[in-house]
Amino acid sequence: MQYLPHMSQPARPQSSDASDTLTPGTRRAAAQRLKMRRELSAAAMELFATKGYEATTVDEIAAAAGVARRTFFRHFRSKEEAIFPDHDDTLVRAEAVLDAAPPHENPLDTVCRGIKEVMRMYASAPAVSVARYRLTREVPTLREAEIASVARYERLFTRYLLGHFDEGAHREGDDDPLLAEVAASAVVTAHNHVLRRWLRAGAEGDVETQLDHAFEIVRETFGAGIGAGRTTSAETPQATVSREGEVLVAVARTDAPLDEVMRTIRKALKEQR
Repeated sequence: MQYLPHMSQPARPQSSDASDTLTPGTRRAAAQRLKMRRELSAAAMELFATKGYEATTVDEIAAAAGVARRTFFRHFRSKEEAIFPDHDDTLVRAEAVLDAAPPHENPLDTVCRGIKEVMRMYASAPAVSVARYRLTREVPTLREAEIASVARYERLFTRYLLGHFDEGAHREGDDDPLLAEVAASAVVTAHNHVLRRWLRAGAEGDVETQLDHAFEIVRETFGAGIGAGRTTSAETPQATVSREGEVLVAVARTDAPLDEVMRTIRKALKEQR
């Protein structure tokens, strides 16, 4: 699979936090906007839980939050959208991770790092996330809104992987573009599987470790194909392992990502069993 190196892309801010590129005034405005969205969301969730989703109106949500109806519609297009106040900002942060990816990083690893921003959003407020999960299970309309939000992340990651695919190297019968789309979908599916399991358990347990394990499975399934055509500037592997008797010797570049070195070692150990 041929991928264009990151260095061929326009220079991007080297930060996973999109707010680093904003002025203080812009950051304050963004913080105030997010605060208002969360207050509206909290009011909506409380009303949905007490009155029921269908019986709750936008006017009631706005009144419960202490704002006018027009203020509600400056932040959300509908009452079901109000249940997910952080997705817009999280999508921006996930995209910033992709934009700031180092040149040597496998695109699939970058996508795995990007979607961790979504998990961090849920993990930052466990009680709220659990309550929202239970509510969306009970209200089909909210469930549909959640699915639409998830689809935005999947489109972002699919575009990213396809954006690093060298169309000039494509040949008839080459399934690389299909592999890129399936891999992006697999990353999102792995994330959602771990997230749902964590929420069903009441947000108990080390969700970060669980997510890393799920991503390891995705990398083992798709990583070789996704990374095949991408080399470092020195045209050498990031890490290699050789066997000398009963000892495995690992050699890695100094700029090799630690997770890639560990994957190479684990794979070699498995092959020796």
